[in-house]
Amino acid sequence: MQYTAHPWHGIKSHVEPDVLNAFIEIVPGDTVKYEVDKESGFLKLDRPQKFSNIIPALYGFIPQTYCGDLIAEYCMQKTGYKQIKGDGDPLDICVLTDKIIRNGNILVPAIPIGGFRMIDKGEADDKIIAVLPHDDVYQWTDLLACPDALVNRLKHYFLTYKQIPSSTNETKIVEISHIYGAEEALEIIAASKIDYANKFL
Repeated sequence: MQYTAHPWHGIKSHVEPDVLNAFIEIVPGDTVKYEVDKESGFLKLDRPQKFSNIIPALYGFIPQTYCGDLIAEYCMQKTGYKQIKGDGDPLDICVLTDKIIRNGNILVPAIPIGGFRMIDKGEADDKIIAVLPHDDVYQWTDLLACPDALVNRLKHYFLTYKQIPSSTNETKIVEISHIYGAEEALEIIAASKIDYANKFL
């Protein structure tokens, strides 16, 4: 008897040495937030999108990764913050493309080009940014070389998608402390794979 692989635990993190597997949970245009149920592996509805923010990229996670002690330590080294924890989830990834992909719950090959060091209520919650192989439009190999408008659009989404419109900076929930390039993204991914092995293997 055959079973569908659990998207977090049953799928490899890489298609090739330099190409990731990205399991996509949300696509642009989704009016609700989906996420994988950690126990069953099914995609579940997490919550309706409360405000007008729309994810500007394919969004999901890298299988067989985990944001634990090493990811937290990396964040503290880079920021100087204390008492940061990993968020206990697989490593998040955004895949840039102008192609219309209407549904999540799919695997997408992705080449990491950088990321955001995001801190969410004292937890390290990095967002890896990637592109599709052989994409004729998104050809950048490093996020630091991307146009500011593109980076700012992604940054704005992550800084505001949990924020109530009447809230102020004093009540902000999330912070992006750094925007980093491809080399550091690979270090974060490697650390998250070790965190996964320490947690589950």
